[in-house]
Amino acid sequence: MNKVLCKQLAADYCCRPEDVLDGKNHFTIHQCLPERRKFQEDKTCYLKIAIIRGKILFSGQQGIIDWCREKYEKDGGEWFFEAENLFALENRIREDGYKIKMVHPFYIAEAATDVDTKDYDIRFYEKDEIEQFRGDNRYDEAYAFSPDAPDMLGVSASKDGRILGMAGASCDSDTMWQIGINVEDIERGNGIGTMLVALLKNEVLKRGKLPYYGTAMSHVASQRVALSAGFVPAWVELCTSKL
Repeated sequence: MNKVLCKQLAADYCCRPEDVLDGKNHFTIHQCLPERRKFQEDKTCYLKIAIIRGKILFSGQQGIIDWCREKYEKDGGEWFFEAENLFALENRIREDGYKIKMVHPFYIAEAATDVDTKDYDIRFYEKDEIEQFRGDNRYDEAYAFSPDAPDMLGVSASKDGRILGMAGASCDSDTMWQIGINVEDIERGNGIGTMLVALLKNEVLKRGKLPYYGTAMSHVASQRVALSAGFVPAWVELCTSKL
C-alpha cells in the first residue's frame, strides 16, 4: 500500500498507520488532527467511513461510533456499501438528524505517464493565476476556491484561442492534492479530460505530492478518465451531513 496514503488515512480516521494496514475494522472518536484532509470537511464529523484493503475504518461522534462497533465489528468491507446496508445506516443516522452525503470511490497515481497533447495549446496556471477563474461555472470541478483546501495548480487545453477543458489540483493536505476536471460538453469523448488529468498528475508528482481523484459511484465516464490517466482504485469513502 502507498505509504503516503496509509499515513493520510490514519490522520483522517484518527488511528495509527498500522491500523490502516491490518485486517481489522477500527472505530475511533473523531478529532480534527492537523494532518487531516480538509476539502469540504465537516469539522464536527458526525460519521465518516472508509473501505480500504477489504476492511472498514469508522470515525465520528461517540454515540454513532458505539452503534457502528456493535453492528459492524465483524463485517467485511467488500460489500459494505450495497444498497440494503446503506438503507439501514441511513435510517439509524436520521434518528440523530443526519443523512448520507456521499459515497465516492477514490483513486491515486504513483507514477508519471507519457501524454500526447496532439494539436492543443496547453497552459499551466500557478496558485495566484487561478483567481481569474473565480465565479466561472465552467470550471467548478477544476477549482473549488476552498479556504481550507486552496487550489494550487491548474492546466488548460485550448484550440483557436478557446479553452476546451480545465483541470485543477487542490491542496487537501500537506501530502495529497486532489484533481478535478471540466471539459466542454461538445468536446467530451475526445480524450481531453484524460489528457489534462494525466498532465496535471505528472506535475503534481514532480512537486512531491500524491495526486488523488474522486468521483461518483455512477459516474462511469469520470472513472474511465481516472483509469486512462494512470490512476488506480485506492479506497471508497462515505461522509454524512446534517438533514
